[in-house]
Amino acid sequence: QVQLVESGGGLVQAGGSLRLSCAASGRTFSSYGMAWFRQAPGKERESVAAINWSGGSTYYADSVKGRFTISRDNAKNTVYLQMNTLKPEDTAVYYCAAATIFYNIWSTSTYNYWGQGTQVTVSS
Repeated sequence: QVQLVESGGGLVQAGGSLRLSCAASGRTFSSYGMAWFRQAPGKERESVAAINWSGGSTYYADSVKGRFTISRDNAKNTVYLQMNTLKPEDTAVYYCAAATIFYNIWSTSTYNYWGQGTQVTVSS
């Protein structure tokens, strides 16, 4: 069992930056593939970025490529999402997710555990 707790959301002006953190409980964090998803009002949850167990492989949605960076610190059981050059369309609730089997990484069904989400609001 893994519990995930996100933090770092908030209100920021367009062009600004935020860093989200996701702290995980449990001793097997380093074995999980991790991802960040987001969900805007009235829209489906969409994948933003993913990272494999070691951090050696990272993946990004086209909409955030070049602006967002996903990373992890297995010693701290934490995964991060550095978000730069934020746009109003990045406004959403951001969720951290963990997968025991890291395949089809863009699908929500791949992920076994989810955090409660943190709100990110980008004003224009």
